Amino acid sequence: MPHPKLLLLALSFYTRLPHPQVLDYKLLPQSAVYLPLIGWLVGGICGLVFYLADWLWPQTTAVILALIVGILLTGALHEDGFADVCDGFGGGMNKTRILEIMKDSHIGVYGVIGLLLLLSLKASVLIEMPATAVPWLLLAGHSVSRLSPLLLMQRYEYARDQHSKASSAVYRPNFRELVFATAIALLPLMLLPVSSALPLIPALLATLLLGHYFYRRIGGYTGDCLGASQQVAETVFYLSMSALWKFI
Repeated sequence: MPHPKLLLLALSFYTRLPHPQVLDYKLLPQSAVYLPLIGWLVGGICGLVFYLADWLWPQTTAVILALIVGILLTGALHEDGFADVCDGFGGGMNKTRILEIMKDSHIGVYGVIGLLLLLSLKASVLIEMPATAVPWLLLAGHSVSRLSPLLLMQRYEYARDQHSKASSAVYRPNFRELVFATAIALLPLMLLPVSSALPLIPALLATLLLGHYFYRRIGGYTGDCLGASQQVAETVFYLSMSALWKFI
């Protein structure tokens, strides 16, 4: 299953990290199976930044710095998708209008408010968690949440009828690929208490509900919808872990 070329393609598309310039981008859709592994990388770096920053500054500052680094590493790819979804579904009354708004490069009021609330929610939860747990939560959260786009890709059809900037996301992983990605996504949970598997339930439920909502409104998903699903799943995971931690 492991394929170095696909991994490099995933690295080039889903992060801003240096990568070989000569890559076969025709294989880019299949590289989505490595999203959870990209989550390892991004979450691991964010966790390291938090760990080091927490030695020098208050936990609030360390969390904000970790979130900033995560955004820089990915070029705000998933946050951009979340903002576009907020604008599109918030301002569009039908499929055509929703897709038009999401394709617009400008951000609207719904997108700004949505991003502010989302980032505030992430920060507020991580700030209140024990500092020793935050690096592992970031690693697990980034990895687990990147399984959500794959679940939507496997379950639903691409909603646009024509090519777009996100057309490279059009791919339906098969059962074997989904099992591989799931195993990769869940491995970081082994670094947390056993009961930490429980937050997977609300994160999965949020993904299913979001997928159903997208299907009902536009008949499937777009690249922006995939990014939004990652952001929602990550936030729900942190929220659930925070609630669970009171009983650990």
